[in-house]
Amino acid sequence: MARGRQATATAMVMMSDKQPKIPEGRTPFSSAFKQFICEDWAPYSDQLPLPLDSVASSSRHRADIAQQFPGERLVVPAGSYKQRNNDCDYPFRPHSAFTHLTGLGTDREPDAVLLIEPDGEARLYFHPRAPRTDPEFYASARYGEMWVGQRDSLAEMSARCGIPTVDIRGLGDALSAGQAPLRVVREADPAVTETVDDTRGAIQLDRDAELATALSELRLVKDDWELDQLREACRVSALAFEDVVANFNKAVEYGHGERWIEGIFGLHARHEGNAVGYDTIAAAGDHANTLHWIKNDGPLREGDLVLMDAGIEIDSLYTADITRTMPVGGTFTTPQRQVYDAVRASQQAGMDAARAGAKFADVHNAAVRVLAQTFADWGILPVSPDEALSPAGGQWRRWMVHGTSHHLGLDVHDCAQARVENYRKGTLRAGMVITVEPGIYFKSTDLKVPPELRGIGVRIEDDIVITPNGCEILSSHLPRESRAVEDWMASVVRK
Repeated sequence: MARGRQATATAMVMMSDKQPKIPEGRTPFSSAFKQFICEDWAPYSDQLPLPLDSVASSSRHRADIAQQFPGERLVVPAGSYKQRNNDCDYPFRPHSAFTHLTGLGTDREPDAVLLIEPDGEARLYFHPRAPRTDPEFYASARYGEMWVGQRDSLAEMSARCGIPTVDIRGLGDALSAGQAPLRVVREADPAVTETVDDTRGAIQLDRDAELATALSELRLVKDDWELDQLREACRVSALAFEDVVANFNKAVEYGHGERWIEGIFGLHARHEGNAVGYDTIAAAGDHANTLHWIKNDGPLREGDLVLMDAGIEIDSLYTADITRTMPVGGTFTTPQRQVYDAVRASQQAGMDAARAGAKFADVHNAAVRVLAQTFADWGILPVSPDEALSPAGGQWRRWMVHGTSHHLGLDVHDCAQARVENYRKGTLRAGMVITVEPGIYFKSTDLKVPPELRGIGVRIEDDIVITPNGCEILSSHLPRESRAVEDWMASVVRK
């Protein structure tokens, strides 16, 4: 036990050492300043904040995970800042497991750690605000009120998230109390993980992997509150797409049009939510045929299509993931419509297969069967659709190389550490949220494709929740049929 406490203390010092140096190291504060800076501040309010609307949902999540590991202590860090360069950090976003179990979104709460105790009770360890008489108030670039704004007290944070709170400086003793088995979310905060490993006296990768899998699978089925968050993320994302269309003319005129529409979407993401849920893909013309095109440095030209894959992450950190392929001039050419309508038919087949009791893979299989038949009808598939769809075939994948669906939630690719038998080979259940996103990608250099189709890339992506009788399209605010897309774009321009 003594060894564990000493190791914990050492790691906590390491956590402190990695924090940005306070300015006092460069410019000493005089005694007169220290006295003056602490005087005559209005008192903090004694009114506690209202509970977050996530409290009931996160409380259920904590109870569920505690039930899976009775008698064990679970360590779920929020994570820490990541250095961008010199003394600048990337914007902080908590680890998704931490958010799922605490309900804390936006940029809360760097360096915090959630402990779920062996009896199932939870405590949140974080760094509360210091008194204004403490040098931290004016000198700490990490926690000081003069630097990062007013932080919560222990009581305020507890009222906010509905969890008893403890000063983070008590974490070391808590980890080594009672000889309870420990599990930690390893990748969330390396310093905390090192502390846990030292307290256990060993690195226990298998045990920690079991926790990561359980936390991932806990998110496979969303509750009603989570579904409402995803509906809101889709709603505000649709508004952003509309503003993107309204700005097509400027994007064409000013050049660097992909960057322009990326910026328009990003403006909405920061105004309506926390940020974008992932790097926006704004791919015009042949760029649409590069699946992960995030350079977004090309022009928008009249007559081209632009494929935009984007989603707003709202303050609760639930994100949308929507793709629309739109004609820059407002009207599809005949070849563009041909490709677009084929993708739309494929997507509909996937949606029709998405229902409780079906296999997750059924959605993909239904969508790509339509595409394989389409490629055969167009004379570009060198074998029959059945042969192409067989394990020995796969020729259709030249023009549709990715999966049709993934889970969606706090992460754009949610539940990524779930077991394959519960995800890729799993069965769809009511409350699961997945994407349906087939595409056709005809690179301009692809000589297997008729000349009039080269350079056309189309993807249509929507977010759906599985219901007992089928699915609900969460992103239904945006049209999908080619004629409806044209009508929608025309109505946006007229506004």
